[in-house]
Amino acid sequence: MDNNNYFSPSNKVYMVIIALLTALLFYYKHTIEGIISFVIFTALIIYNIKSLKVKKDEWKRFIEDFSFKLDTATRNTLMSLPFPLIITGIKGNIVWYNQKMKDVFKQEEILGKLITNVIKGIDLKKITGSKENHFKYIKIKERYYNVYTSLVHIEENKASNEDIILFYFYDMTEAKEIYDNRESVMLIEVDNLDQILKTVEEAQRPMLVAEIEKTIYNYGQSMNALIRKYSSNKYVLTVQERYLNEEINKKFDILDVIREINFGNKLSVTLSIGVGRGGKTPFENHNYASSAKELALGRGGDQVVVKNGEKLSFFGGKTKEVEKRTRVRARVIAHALRDLINESTTVFIMGHKNPDVDCLGAAVGLNSIIRTFKQESYIVMDPPYTGVKLLLDKLKKETDYEEVFISSEDCMSKMDVNSLMILVDVHNKGYVLNMELVKAMQKIVIIDHHRKSTDYIENTILSYMEPYASSTSELITEIIQYIVEKPKLKQLEAEALLAGICVDTKNFYFKTGVRTFEAASFLRRLGADTVDVKKLFSDDLDTYIKRAEIIKSAKVENNIAISVCPPYIKDTVLAAQAADELLNITGIQASFVFVKIEDDIYISGRSLGEVNVQVIMEALGGGGHMNIAATKLSNISIEEAVEALKEAIEKNLMEGEK
Repeated sequence: MDNNNYFSPSNKVYMVIIALLTALLFYYKHTIEGIISFVIFTALIIYNIKSLKVKKDEWKRFIEDFSFKLDTATRNTLMSLPFPLIITGIKGNIVWYNQKMKDVFKQEEILGKLITNVIKGIDLKKITGSKENHFKYIKIKERYYNVYTSLVHIEENKASNEDIILFYFYDMTEAKEIYDNRESVMLIEVDNLDQILKTVEEAQRPMLVAEIEKTIYNYGQSMNALIRKYSSNKYVLTVQERYLNEEINKKFDILDVIREINFGNKLSVTLSIGVGRGGKTPFENHNYASSAKELALGRGGDQVVVKNGEKLSFFGGKTKEVEKRTRVRARVIAHALRDLINESTTVFIMGHKNPDVDCLGAAVGLNSIIRTFKQESYIVMDPPYTGVKLLLDKLKKETDYEEVFISSEDCMSKMDVNSLMILVDVHNKGYVLNMELVKAMQKIVIIDHHRKSTDYIENTILSYMEPYASSTSELITEIIQYIVEKPKLKQLEAEALLAGICVDTKNFYFKTGVRTFEAASFLRRLGADTVDVKKLFSDDLDTYIKRAEIIKSAKVENNIAISVCPPYIKDTVLAAQAADELLNITGIQASFVFVKIEDDIYISGRSLGEVNVQVIMEALGGGGHMNIAATKLSNISIEEAVEALKEAIEKNLMEGEK
């Protein structure tokens, strides 16, 4: 630092202007004004000299105090470091910097200023909280630096405000340029091209296809990407990191642009995009992109998934899934499943933890069909199962179900290398009833209607995941119609499937399509009684009062209700029911209900469509659908959980406004 310079460059400019103004005033004989200007000029000079002297004295005392703790070699090393260095107080005020740092700022005076005001991208809270000591690619005067920090205690047993922070700056400009020029792979697929074309007049179809293709090619050219079409609705792009980062900042607005295309089509055009980056080779990036695109498709499309190594980022996914009218895939899956069942010695059906009626109904429906093949089958269930107790009790009274329900331990003892495990209403590792059983099985099938999550179970022999479907019970009902020629179900089995559809559609309010009613109609023909289904959901007075108490405690802000169950209520099903009931209140667009069970906090989220509860729950490690989602938090207080939810809601609403 230049100790002989009393004024910073900016102050010098101001002083010169005042001096010229004073001279002009005297020249034009404005004596009084000239004297006033001269007095101000003199006062400013004195103030700057004294101010700098105070700073110099503080700096000198600090250096003496700091240097006192260092030996001569360390002190000399600190003074002559070959890279830029800044020393600040614990609050971030700059108290010293070396000549290299002065060169970085091109002689600009920064002594005494807050480092967070001078250098953007540094978070003092993360440094003092020992959460982070490394900040990558911090931009200073058109160059980029990696900043490393070190929190130093000047003297033991002193207050924390006596501590200092050392900031070391390493110039990474050239490395960043190399990084920005690296190639990433982007795979684009038009989700529903065939269905869209069927809704358009024949004369308009070529124009619609041409407009879609033109939009995608223009998008690729805007990023200077190499783009190639390799199928009627699929494209591959290689794009530099710098352009990809810009797209991430824009939240991949191509999703919105493509959706606006309209040539009389009744369905919106949507894209599923997978991006692979961070791989060592283009081949590895392509594998990342392929995996990311499959995940985007499995979550319902109309979104971008970016895979950077093992890290996944999601963009979009805020529109409702489009129902597929054709049952071709259901028929193909049914035939494949029939072959797998016949090839297996024993079939085990397992759902998620704390099963709901949809989970149990789907398991019962599958078991009924497997029974017609004369195959040995079991439904694996472990407590708690409070949400399905009434249906479970009725099933256990049936002769065919006396030995069907087994525990995880019994399943482990009964399985062999030719056993088949069918997972229903779950596909992710965190929610499956017993992951150890899944790992032990050689053959695994998944049938689920949830959007694909990041921790999905891999290496399955067959996977039938349709996020457009209302429920897993709906999918099983369709499979039943193709897996055998003339399916026969007991009345209670048909009612279990119908109850599963009812509970996930909230009595045909949400996610209900044509195929949902067709499935319900089929079950009704098999003898399902709607009155008996209604009885499965009946509550006793105590349950009704508890649900009312949960609703009563709700607090509403921005049309979003948040309620915390009283400590004596430890029932996730009751919490979910309360979240459903809150949506019946005028003005509430979304609801979240918290329930604490031992060390875990469960959150049930519900929405009428304006708020995407799936994205919010995913931010907290959960998942689900746009209208129905949930998550589980561990080792956290209710207050912290509520605050985390509010932050996720705020972030989601802000992104939705962009």
